[in-house]
Amino acid sequence: MPNRSLDWFRQAKRDYEKAALDFEHGFYEWCCFTAQQAGEKALKALYYRLNQSVRGHSLVRMLEGLASRMAIPEEIHHHARVLDRYYREARYPNGFPEGSPFEFFDKEIAQEALCASRKILEFCESHLR
Repeated sequence: MPNRSLDWFRQAKRDYEKAALDFEHGFYEWCCFTAQQAGEKALKALYYRLNQSVRGHSLVRMLEGLASRMAIPEEIHHHARVLDRYYREARYPNGFPEGSPFEFFDKEIAQEALCASRKILEFCESHLR
């Protein structure tokens, strides 16, 4: 079976580019969700490079599974915690007591998501070389 880790990582980078476009156009909730997706796919690429499978969407849990194979800086754990918040809340109204997701996301939150995603992509890329 071929190793598809680079396919996953290339898609992670593409998702990051889309998140940046959403940021530029003020779709902050979508920026956050797509930034989370970029981080998720980058971590999955790392799993596949290690010939391991992984399921689920939590970046925090994925990092826990990788911790026995490599050193993971606390900064990366922090970025995973930031992005995990955006998997559901950025898309579904029932993530909040009332209102629509777009009402709860702003430029600063989206900027934090982009930064977190970029740092996770950089971490994964350094292990995919």
